[in-house]
Amino acid sequence: MEVFKTVFFMVALMLLFIVVGGMIGGASGMIIAFCIALAMNFFSYFYSDKLILKRYNAQELNSSHPLYHMTQKLCFKAGLELPKLYIISDSVPNAFATGRNPANAAVALTTGLLNTLNDDEVAAVIAHELGHVRHYDILTGSIAAVFAGGIAILANFAQFGAMLGNNQNRQNPILIIALSIIMPLAATIIQMSISRSREFEADRFSASITNPNDLANALLKLEGSNAHAMVKNANEQTAHMFIISPFSGKNIANGISNLFRTHPTTRQRVERLNELSRHNKNYQNPARKYFNS
Repeated sequence: MEVFKTVFFMVALMLLFIVVGGMIGGASGMIIAFCIALAMNFFSYFYSDKLILKRYNAQELNSSHPLYHMTQKLCFKAGLELPKLYIISDSVPNAFATGRNPANAAVALTTGLLNTLNDDEVAAVIAHELGHVRHYDILTGSIAAVFAGGIAILANFAQFGAMLGNNQNRQNPILIIALSIIMPLAATIIQMSISRSREFEADRFSASITNPNDLANALLKLEGSNAHAMVKNANEQTAHMFIISPFSGKNIANGISNLFRTHPTTRQRVERLNELSRHNKNYQNPARKYFNS
């Protein structure tokens, strides 16, 4: 299913570029747009993770860091390869995973997360991100981030073409509608379709290898912090990748934006985790022994 989603997004990106390229520049515009879309698809598949990590100035950890020992234990329990670990110097607690497959995955945590959560809660967050790795959400999410960015570029491209084009292009209502409504809305729908259901599944995966109460507590702490501050360099194109939306404060302030939020509400996620906890009494808290052993 995730492979199908990825192929769908890459083809959709190409078709969208070709259609708008044709509206702006006719046959030659379609050819140029096709070449741009082809290059973006190639780049997004192989390099989107590097671009995202660079955007947030993520620094790779070496194998001597205590987080590596914790993640190794969790990966062994989950039957996954060890991803690369990154730290983002940011006081706002948050985390995300990226990469194109489990063999080329990366998990990034902010310094604020390590300072805000206890060891068990950190382990639960890492397990959540490993859930995204296991289900190949990282590939779809990374490409969707580039896709959303491409839509923004496309909107500017269309606007520039409409301003400099002939009168027919300027008066074309389809071009105006696509610019003002359809393309930005498409980016939001893409992110919503990816993130909401996948967050629940990643939460469930975390609960299967750690204590669901730890993840529930972590989500509540992260929600509280992100309601008052925002991760540096955060943008709408990559918001769906974080465990908690970096725009949580904006969503709370604007009720209408809740309709288009990329994440399920923290209350919904905590309720599901509490339900898992009630039905499973044999969970163990692995994090402290991972740090201390």
